[in-house]
Amino acid sequence: MRCPVFASPILASTIAVSCVLSPIMARSQNTSPPPGLDRYVDSVMRAFSVPGMAVTIVKDGRVVVARGYGVKKLGERALVGPRTNFGIASNTKIFTATALALLVEEGKIEWDAPVVRYLPAFAMYDPWVTREITVRDLLVHRSGLGLGAGDLLWWPASTYDRKEVVRRLRFIKPATSFRSAYAYDNVLYSAAGELIEAVSGKSWEDFMSSRIVAKVGMASSNVRHSQGGVGADAAAPHAEVDGVVRPIAAFLSDNVNPAGGINSNAEDMAKWLMVQLDSGRLSDGTRLFQPRSTRELWRVVTPREPSDPPPELPWLRAHLSGYALGLNVSDYEGRMILAHTGGLPGYLSQVTMVPELRLGIAVLTNQESGAAFQAVTYRIRDHYLRAPAHDYLGALTRLTARQRAAVTKETAAAAAARDSSSGPSLPLARYAGTYTDAWYGDVTLALENGKLVMRFSHTPSLTGDLVHWQHDTFVSRWRDRELRADAFVTFSLNPDGTIAQAKMQPVSPDTDFSFDFQDLVLMPSRAP
Repeated sequence: MRCPVFASPILASTIAVSCVLSPIMARSQNTSPPPGLDRYVDSVMRAFSVPGMAVTIVKDGRVVVARGYGVKKLGERALVGPRTNFGIASNTKIFTATALALLVEEGKIEWDAPVVRYLPAFAMYDPWVTREITVRDLLVHRSGLGLGAGDLLWWPASTYDRKEVVRRLRFIKPATSFRSAYAYDNVLYSAAGELIEAVSGKSWEDFMSSRIVAKVGMASSNVRHSQGGVGADAAAPHAEVDGVVRPIAAFLSDNVNPAGGINSNAEDMAKWLMVQLDSGRLSDGTRLFQPRSTRELWRVVTPREPSDPPPELPWLRAHLSGYALGLNVSDYEGRMILAHTGGLPGYLSQVTMVPELRLGIAVLTNQESGAAFQAVTYRIRDHYLRAPAHDYLGALTRLTARQRAAVTKETAAAAAARDSSSGPSLPLARYAGTYTDAWYGDVTLALENGKLVMRFSHTPSLTGDLVHWQHDTFVSRWRDRELRADAFVTFSLNPDGTIAQAKMQPVSPDTDFSFDFQDLVLMPSRAP
């Protein structure tokens, strides 16, 4: 039975989920991988400078491919194998959603009960939202928070623990009204982790390890950022820094594990995908969760307007788009597609399911090239959907080049518009002092050897030298160049010449959205 495609995301998701769970589910006889897959993966890795990759394909309850490619670390000979771990980042979110589903099945929580029933101290900026936000709302990016709001509480690694990150949610002003718009966030998944601990009596890490990872049989996986890149069979993270792809430091903070802390591999992701695609059935015939939980996990909660695909990939245009519980939902070639991506410093990944075909795909990489995981995922997906052949490698190579050129052009335009002859309004010493943002906390500016140095009090790696840009705007050049996130710092003055506030924004349009500098309002709290 082939599920129809509708223009309405809500209608489409309801019908699609009922279709994929139907006992007369269509099954393709084709279980073989795409011809020449190994050569294709190698060519993709070369084209996008990816040192190592893990590829998983499951089809009709069978593992078709669970294989490693390339090397764990540039400059070393150790090869990626089927059990080599990569950080899967936000592909952890469906694991957290599944943990909540287990607690719902046990009657310990309800999807549509207010969070404060289980976490009485939980609070958002608006008291009405605090009363109304539900367990389900924690997972679906419609809380009113802006894109990546609050991520600076944990990214880069901060001294705040998870409880403090969640406590500080009450100080983050919303960008939109409650449930009116989609904006991706991570901090509410940390709140979901705290809820799991409050209800189960186990930390998110212990619950995930014992109740999900162990039962699925993911013996080589772990559930902590701090274990990323650690051990003999782990892929090292890589990124392009100053034009050269090289190994970089792993993100090791555990305060946001519920949003992205799992490290996994080709073999274990195959086991996970088969459990998801078989409505919670484990390999021994018992169940991790019931089919009714599958319906909840896969159902669109936050509808989205389908975005136009890039001109290089026009055939990817979708008719529906939405977010379920830790999964994006869309359509392609008349089938419902469940997918998510994950990104950490040095790791990018994509996990895709086509339930009607009982097809699951996972592509894990140890370099920050989205084009690489897309090229491999789309090639595999098209093979099983019997879609027209497309040159993904060529199209994504052209797209990457165009995007790089656009960033270069925008950066050059900003530099050309700069009034380089202008100077700051005040002596540098007058800008020094402690500044406070309501949700982040303190940021200090100190005059050292005639130069201003910015330090985020709870984020050691956010230490930067301020270089004058124009007027009362400076650029904070972070001493840790692996951050790739230099930021403008602009001061506003009171009529008497004292500083009223400072605002920040990323210098490059290519800066990761989790550096949400633009959400800070730095108010001077005391002079040096």
